[in-house]
Order: sequence, then structure tokens, then C-alpha cells
Amino acid sequence: MTAYFERLSATAFHATEAVQGAWNTSEQHIAPTIGLLAHLVETDRDARRDDPLVLARVSYDILGVLPIDAVDVEIRVIRPGRTIELVEATLSHAGRPAVILRAWLMQTADTTAIAGGALPVMPPLDSHAEWQAGAVWPGAFVRSGDFRHREDEPGRASAWVRPHHPLLADERVSPTARALGVVDLSNGMTPRVPIGSAFFPNVDLTAHLFREPDEGWIGLDTTVTFGANGVGVTHSVLNDEAGPFGVSVQSLTVRPVAPRD
Repeated sequence: MTAYFERLSATAFHATEAVQGAWNTSEQHIAPTIGLLAHLVETDRDARRDDPLVLARVSYDILGVLPIDAVDVEIRVIRPGRTIELVEATLSHAGRPAVILRAWLMQTADTTAIAGGALPVMPPLDSHAEWQAGAVWPGAFVRSGDFRHREDEPGRASAWVRPHHPLLADERVSPTARALGVVDLSNGMTPRVPIGSAFFPNVDLTAHLFREPDEGWIGLDTTVTFGANGVGVTHSVLNDEAGPFGVSVQSLTVRPVAPRD
């Protein structure tokens, strides 16, 4: 079965053509990389500890574009602790850092009696129409999943996503890492302007998670905002079919395309 990445060694991975990007089809879509780094942080945790710390916040800085090629990942513990850790993962191509993740891992506890919140619950899967993301965006990655979509207006929509391929060949990946591997799609689910009239790639992604999602459809309840100064924000409430499990935010660099004469 095709996967987004194949393991070459303990620290090296090769991206497959399934990660082909939307802004430039000769580059990787960053979404699978975000999931891969989350998985590798969890794998490193499991090799070091036998108690269940969970990913509570993941913050990715995207330092540059990535060709569809081999990459290397280095992980280090910045702040060790018995109940809380801060871990950093750096993904590089040809010796150049391209994505840096800083992740807070926290202990679990039974807080069922006080659990709850006011985040909006997404409309259910069957209230969304089937959607072909590949009709809006180029690249293999956006064609490698099932989509259900409902748009209120440009820049405001909800979408359910289910990837076709595993994140990493021949390796079990947690539901959290799997879900994080599609969260970056939020920025393309509801463009505020027609594709081609402006570029609005994200330079980062931060997700705060308060529970592990299930292994089914992943919901992105998304709002995109452009400021008047070339900076924008994409905000999403992350859902599974049981309701919200976290939120994500992306910082955008908004670059209008000058009209041709």
C-alpha cells in the first residue's frame, strides 16, 4: 500500500509522490510532514519512558519548502520531567533545517467529572456534500483522501477529511499523529479569494489538543482571515465524530498576484 513516507533508517525517511504539494507540485505538501514529526516524537517518548505522556501542544515553524526527497529528523528533549516534557524535533533536507517542531507532552489523569467546554460542535458528516479538493488545488496529496465540505462563505467552511494512505509505511501511527497529518489542509479548505489571484501559504502551525481523536473522519471547522497588511490567520476547531478534540492556528503570508496586462 502507498504511504506518504517510507523509513530508510532510525532517523531518515523518504517522501513518496503521494505528498506532492498544492502550491508547487515539485515540492512536498507540509501536512504529512507535520504528522510524521508528531509520530516520531511519540516514538521517541515510547523508547525513553513507560508512562503515558500525551501530546498537548505541537508548534511547527516551517523554514522553507521541501522537495519530494529524503529527509532526516533529529529529536532532543529540551525540558525533561516526570509529568511534563518539552521536546524538539528538527526535520532537515540535505543538511538544511526545513521544519522545527516543539511539543509539550503532559501526564494524563481522570478528569471525567469536570470535563467539558464551549467549543462549537461541527455539523455531522452527512450534512456535508462530497467534495473534490483536486478540482480546486493541484498535487497528489489533496487527491489522496475523501472530503465532505460545507462552505458558508469564502473564508468560512467546515470539512471532513479521511486520508487514503498511511502516514508511514509498515509502521503503526497513533490517531493523534494521523489527524495532525491532515490539519494543515485547513488553509486550503475555504480560500477567501480565487486560487491564482493571491498566494497565502502558512509559515507555521500550532495545535492544542485536549484529547486523542478516534481513527475515523477528521473535522476541520475553519475560519480564514486576511488583514490589510499582507498577514492572515487560519483558525480551526478540530473534530472527530464525537466532537471537538483541539484547535489549530496558522499564520499566513498573503501575497496578491498582480493582474496581467
